[in-house]
Amino acid sequence: MDYPDAKNAFSSLVYWCSGQEQSLWPAGARWGEEWSGRGIAVDRELAYIGLGANLPSVRFGPPRATLTAALAALAQRDVVIVGQSPWYRSAPVPPSAQPWYLNAIAVVKTELDPHALLVRLLAVESEFGRVRCTPNAPRPIDLDLLAYGARAIDRGGPLELPHPRMHLRAFVLMPMADIAPMWRHPRLGATVRELLAALPVAERAEVTRDDEKST
Repeated sequence: MDYPDAKNAFSSLVYWCSGQEQSLWPAGARWGEEWSGRGIAVDRELAYIGLGANLPSVRFGPPRATLTAALAALAQRDVVIVGQSPWYRSAPVPPSAQPWYLNAIAVVKTELDPHALLVRLLAVESEFGRVRCTPNAPRPIDLDLLAYGARAIDRGGPLELPHPRMHLRAFVLMPMADIAPMWRHPRLGATVRELLAALPVAERAEVTRDDEKST
């Protein structure tokens, strides 16, 4: 099935931000090409970025193409892309009429400190069409700094590390288990593999591998 026109999808996002929730994505829509990278060894200074989108972008089209282009943009901003998990599709959290999300995890290395890296991520989001309005609104791009090695930063500003809800999200832990299963949460003391095993089966069932390669 073809994607909806990107400009129409952007208009739908505006409607959502105005409080008019509606179904935005046709059933059976296909995602773009995969950027794969597995078996990354745990490193104290590797950072883990959550990739997500459930709307096409005006410039790049489908979520997979948008997120792949976003990684290329990061690579031009003092960020080395070490690897990436397979792609997954996930139901929106909390449940809603939104389209399902495309998700993956990118592993990066950089000399930027966590706050500077966050600034880079927010800048790329803005350039790629992210409009922040209401919480949990659909979006053409989402770049979350999930973890930075074994660093723990208490919330006292815009950044908390590790991400305060990453251990509760199957759409984070399933792709991260593919690429960094032995990364250990510095606060909880559990590995990604252990955190994933602790999630309810019903939550894991709402996240599935997406191996489609169409644009």
